[in-house]
Amino acid sequence: MDRSSLPAGQASPGRRTAVSDHVEQTAYLGEAQARTGRTVSGSQFTPAGVEPGEIVVVLDFGSQYSLLIARRVRELNVYCDVLPWNTSAERIASLRPKGIILSGGPASVYDPGAPLIPPHVLAGKTPVLGICYGMQALAYQLGGKVAPAQRREYGHAVLHQQGDAPLWNELPTDLSVWMSHGDQVLELPPGFHTLAFSDNSPIAAMANDAGVYGIQFHPEVVHTPQGKEILRNFLYEVCGCSGNWTSGNFVAQEVEHIRRQVGDGRILCALSGGVDSAVTATLVHRAVGDQLTCVFVDNGLLRFQEAQKVLNTFARNLRMNVVAVNATERFLTRLANVTDPEEKRKRIGEEFIRVFEEEASKLGRVDFLAQGTLYPDVIESAVTEANAAARIKSHHNVGGLPDVMSFTLVEPLRYLFKDEVREVGLELGLPEEMVWRQPFPGPGLAIRILGEVTWERLETLRLADAVLLDEVRAAGLYRELWQSFAVLTPVRTVGVMGDDRTYSNVLAIRAVTSEDAMTADWARLPYDLLARVSNRLINEVPGINRVVYDITSKPPGTIEWE
Repeated sequence: MDRSSLPAGQASPGRRTAVSDHVEQTAYLGEAQARTGRTVSGSQFTPAGVEPGEIVVVLDFGSQYSLLIARRVRELNVYCDVLPWNTSAERIASLRPKGIILSGGPASVYDPGAPLIPPHVLAGKTPVLGICYGMQALAYQLGGKVAPAQRREYGHAVLHQQGDAPLWNELPTDLSVWMSHGDQVLELPPGFHTLAFSDNSPIAAMANDAGVYGIQFHPEVVHTPQGKEILRNFLYEVCGCSGNWTSGNFVAQEVEHIRRQVGDGRILCALSGGVDSAVTATLVHRAVGDQLTCVFVDNGLLRFQEAQKVLNTFARNLRMNVVAVNATERFLTRLANVTDPEEKRKRIGEEFIRVFEEEASKLGRVDFLAQGTLYPDVIESAVTEANAAARIKSHHNVGGLPDVMSFTLVEPLRYLFKDEVREVGLELGLPEEMVWRQPFPGPGLAIRILGEVTWERLETLRLADAVLLDEVRAAGLYRELWQSFAVLTPVRTVGVMGDDRTYSNVLAIRAVTSEDAMTADWARLPYDLLARVSNRLINEVPGINRVVYDITSKPPGTIEWE
């Protein structure tokens, strides 16, 4: 059937939502291309080696799960990018996507100004999978009926298949799924048939003969146990994907891309000791060898004995030219009297660039700066003016960069989630101690000290953080946690130690589990572990007399406190 036959008055409106603004990077693309030398495509750019025609696009209608959909698709070895729901026909056509997935969203399709599917998507021949709101939008725009459900369906449900379909290949007739919706499809659009139902949704899945599918549940969440198999069936059985998004292919193709981008130029790489910068440095070194000089900046904001540990690790494992710069005094000077976290990030980001520029001047002409920017960094920083209202925080290597700098950026990991970076690191042969190091923020301990950063407060936090990580490792939980760290607050409380009154700082402990840092849950650490940590902190760290544990998930909080 012709999917362009929209009911009168239901063409896609121009309304924007906060979340679609948050994801959209349109105004940033031109600047990003100039900074990185990438071919602009989609919401970011097309990664090296991902050819048009081997991409699946997620159109985001404001779902909290849109990036999770992309992760699940990539886990199935198909490259996926997230674009705003109103992406132009030209941008999508340039990718020649194998399939288009319509995300969920908080709106109701029948509300005035609700975001709807662009007509060019409905008129095309590309397979489409609508999830939750995406299914409702398909039904509504193609002539069916969507209305509020008599009973909201949230949580576990049993899906009963009704007829054969490629989505259900090799799956049981009844499936456990996760629902989250207040509206439901009451009447199918012309040419569609029901694929499944649940107790509360008479039409819980639908399809037509033109490759358009709608499912009311969320296959991307872990609460749908066989959701990954459903997505696999859509990607391979319906879209005909080849599955060439692998760490091995990425390494080979990214190395070749870096060679083309850098040519015979000189390049600096900012090393932090984390997996992102280590993988970046290794990729660049494999591509251009001695044209690369790595710079490790000790900014005084690192953890206990971290500078020496990082240098020793790189000397043992990477065998590349590393220049160590002690810039503690200049960073602390820049942070003097600064309490605003965004200002901290901006000053740190700018000072990093100035240090690199000075080191580059000692080497002669250096044209490029490599850094380990990741996909979530770019999404969270939301750097365009259009996205300003939705900016969560500026990552020091994205929104925190100065407007004027003398380098062109090389960012080979810009499209990757953290788990993909770790896979690439293992593919490159990096040691597990480096690959599985917990993420550490670029601004370092500066954003784990609430208020002004001073040397005395840094030393207090360094010692506290070392105690916490020592106990987490001893408990065998380091690899299970996404991050575990201490936060020094400016709050002072009364205590009693040795029969004397104390008036000292409150220290917060933060430990979370996550897959990609876009969402996170607070870790249920054992009580005896928390007791040991608290006891050691109060006895071993001067200036601390009270310990609290942060039990806030993301959202509504962020992982870091600043």
